[in-house]
Amino acid sequence: MKKKNDPYAALRYKEFNIFLILRFAMVFAWSMQFIIIEWQVYSLTKDPLSLGIIGLMEIVPAIAMALFAGHIVDQKEKKGLLLKCILGFSVISFGLFLLTWPTFISDFSTKMVLYGIYFLVFLGGIVRSFLGPTIFSLLSLIVPKNLYPNAATWSSTVWQIGSVLGPAVAGFSITWIGVHWSMCSVFACSIFALLALSQIPTKPILNPKIGEPIMDSLKEGVKFVFQNKTILSALSLDMIAVLFGGAVSLLPIFAQDILKVGPEGFGVLRAAPAVGSFLILIVSAYIPFNKNAGMKLLSAIFAFGICIIVFGVSTIFWLSVAALFLSGVVDGVSVVIRQTILQLKTPDHMRGRVSAVNSIFVGSSNELGAFESGLTAKLMGTVTSVVFGGTMTLITVLITGAISPTFRKLDLQKDIDEHENHKE
Repeated sequence: MKKKNDPYAALRYKEFNIFLILRFAMVFAWSMQFIIIEWQVYSLTKDPLSLGIIGLMEIVPAIAMALFAGHIVDQKEKKGLLLKCILGFSVISFGLFLLTWPTFISDFSTKMVLYGIYFLVFLGGIVRSFLGPTIFSLLSLIVPKNLYPNAATWSSTVWQIGSVLGPAVAGFSITWIGVHWSMCSVFACSIFALLALSQIPTKPILNPKIGEPIMDSLKEGVKFVFQNKTILSALSLDMIAVLFGGAVSLLPIFAQDILKVGPEGFGVLRAAPAVGSFLILIVSAYIPFNKNAGMKLLSAIFAFGICIIVFGVSTIFWLSVAALFLSGVVDGVSVVIRQTILQLKTPDHMRGRVSAVNSIFVGSSNELGAFESGLTAKLMGTVTSVVFGGTMTLITVLITGAISPTFRKLDLQKDIDEHENHKE
């Protein structure tokens, strides 16, 4: 007999709740920090390309280190690695705290401060290459396998809550307490994350190939992803969409020069997509998107492209907010489906490497998309750049849907039902 869906199943595990608190603290701190950096860099330079460089400085180490990080994550104990990641982030946020302190940088030129910020963002890319695979792997050690889809939904929901509050708080805190003390708040969040992590016990290492040569390990991880057509299609589609739909990286320009709404409006614009994603993720806990997942993913990314185009041509603040909000709604559908695919179809001993490949395809495409948006804004103009990105997203979806009939027919509910029947 088929069991009734329990939207709170994973939340009934105390350790998972602690994990969510930790995840929220890190996402909130990271998203708040990125917004503060964007605002400060554009305020210093008034150059859209400088915003793209922020993304480039993070993507270079993130891509270069990703596969190596995945190998390390699969070989090592997860709590200890996460501890090192949070400590690394704390050092970076403290460095940015100093670089935004007028007294500390009074003798530095604007160029020196800018290079210092770029350097710390570069170090953040290294930390991030380890953080994503570590969190992905730790999640699978906290809840039973049959709860992976539910746990992934709540984990994504908490990620979105942090993404909602981080930008919003950053926008208002820049006005209320300034850039410098806003960075101090980010540092405090990282310390809180360390305290939460102390409540999670050490976990076993499930990889049967401890000590495996690194090249053999990396080849196995990459080979698995490229042979699994479902995972490969989902990652590729989302990567292209995020790459060309990276309009959010240009929000400081829209807030300051086009919509003229100041830091408060900037915070609202930056938070709008995350609010939409958060709401749809809550809905997904009650109404899963597993059935006909392929068509739902294609439709969601197509709608995302339309929202980006509307945002690009809008000169009305609340229309821009609405377009970004709806882009977050459909992006939330994409996140849920992609995370469910990864959790269901990745073996335990390969989670670090598969998550690392995912970070190259999807995570790093955010930063590469930021660079693409900054570069095209410099060459084409800001509005034309955003419309171009949205149009490329639409074209990508149409091509993918036309050449991948198997992906169009993807139904994750069948996999979940088969697992439940096998368990019984």
